[in-house]
Amino acid sequence: MKRKVLSVMLAATMTATLFAGCGDKTEEPASTGDAAATTEQSGDTAEAPAGTGSVYMLNFKPEIDQQWKDLAAIYTEQTGVEVNVLTAAEGTYSTTLQSEMAKDEAPTIFNIGNVTAAQTWNDYTLDLSDSALYDHLADKSLVINYDGKVAAVANCYECYGIIYNKTILKDYCTLDGAVISSVDEINNLDTLEAVAEDINNRVDEINDALGTHLTGAFASAGLDSGSSWRFSGHLAGVELYYEFLDDGCDLIAGEGEIKGTYLDNFKRVWDMYVGTSSADPKTLEGGTYNAEMEFGMGEAVFFQNGNWEYSGLTNPDNGYEVTDEDLGMMPIYFGVDDANQGLCVGTENYWAVNSQASQEDIDATLAFLEWVITSDEGRDAITNQMGLSAPFDTFTGDFESANAFVKDNNAYMAAGKTAVAWSFNATPNVDDWRAGVVAPLTAYTNGTGEWDEVVDAFVNGWATQWTLAEEAK
Repeated sequence: MKRKVLSVMLAATMTATLFAGCGDKTEEPASTGDAAATTEQSGDTAEAPAGTGSVYMLNFKPEIDQQWKDLAAIYTEQTGVEVNVLTAAEGTYSTTLQSEMAKDEAPTIFNIGNVTAAQTWNDYTLDLSDSALYDHLADKSLVINYDGKVAAVANCYECYGIIYNKTILKDYCTLDGAVISSVDEINNLDTLEAVAEDINNRVDEINDALGTHLTGAFASAGLDSGSSWRFSGHLAGVELYYEFLDDGCDLIAGEGEIKGTYLDNFKRVWDMYVGTSSADPKTLEGGTYNAEMEFGMGEAVFFQNGNWEYSGLTNPDNGYEVTDEDLGMMPIYFGVDDANQGLCVGTENYWAVNSQASQEDIDATLAFLEWVITSDEGRDAITNQMGLSAPFDTFTGDFESANAFVKDNNAYMAAGKTAVAWSFNATPNVDDWRAGVVAPLTAYTNGTGEWDEVVDAFVNGWATQWTLAEEAK
């Protein structure tokens, strides 16, 4: 194992602030002081057999430690190639990685979560642009690009968008006067607005014709602490994504000053949510609404949320009327690049391959990762045993996630739609900034405030919190 510049780099990462996007957001890595204890808790690694390539994975997710070890054992049994898995204890991945990389037999597979980590480990990330991992990636945006190379490839993801009731929407299309004849026609904000407004205006007629019991088109847009994150975080993230895209900065790391370029689009979507729901706009901050229940009981057609809602909506103990067959997810169309927009997709889990490993170990590692995403054993482990949503085009048929929303995302990826990155992850002092936005958003919504106050909190509040976050480092 080569150890070029490692001792210098480790010393530097202990003291220097690190690049994180557009030149001004930085992050200081944690100390390596407790790395030895972490490694002892997680298990030991074995040396590779002399003269043969071997694989050493430093796993990021403790909850799937045993599944990775079981899968590694299967691969070793089938191929004779030694695969070792070490799992860092919760919250200690950075320090464990620093410790393990200083060893003669360092990890050949490790996790990085953002551009900051890609810079830190730039001398140790193999360019994966010619790998099977990259070739099979269904959406090529799910990578970390740094220093002219594909430094890491996403190995799982979550997604969010607008959940909708496919059955009700399909039946609505058959009604006289429906503004669409097929659900597929909802592929832009103009059409989504028109459908939501028509459904909301004709609730009684639709209920009589279809036997439904809708109260509005959209479920309530609660502004209480248990719901407002959907908008100050996830809806705001779409605005941030398009603004960061324009500015050419890292879509996840962000930048210290924003302009609110697409806040008119945010307002348009927000007004649709509020204006086509039965919830009283004057009471959205009260915590009395339950959007999941409204959607689950068939009282609303649309509901902004993520793939994590699948288990709750399909859990029979909740008594909801919707079934798996009713569930679909479409993008949060924003009126910017609707024709190409997919769902909002994000992760902190990207595989990197250690370029400082021997060529034999690099070859063995790339072969192992290709086996993981193409073999029956690997795909079954990822989807059915680990419960992950894999972003590769090989996860079809029996190896496709059972989650209806993940299936929809896979379809958008296969159609070449561009996933919207989770740009809200760049939010400085996230709780304070979001609270600063929710307050004027609430006032605007209940009629006691102006939209300009939302813009001020969004833009100037961001700069303030960014500065405070930087000063605290």
